[in-house]
Amino acid sequence: MAAQILAPDYQRILSVLESEAGREGMRCQQLAVALGLEVVPAKVEGLRSKARRLVERGWARQVRPGVFTALAGPAG
Repeated sequence: MAAQILAPDYQRILSVLESEAGREGMRCQQLAVALGLEVVPAKVEGLRSKARRLVERGWARQVRPGVFTALAGPAG
């Protein structure tokens, strides 16, 4: 399945995780900066929640606690 089936916010997160900057993994504060969001607790926690959902649904993985990377596609 293509990432286009995801909501726009999730697509943006995945595009950052798939970029060169995200290949080694990114913390949610780094994601916020890359997405042009304020690095404030409300924004960071929202990103963390969305990143965890992407992991649960097989679109991303958590390589270390709080560090996320993308997968090529959803896990079967």
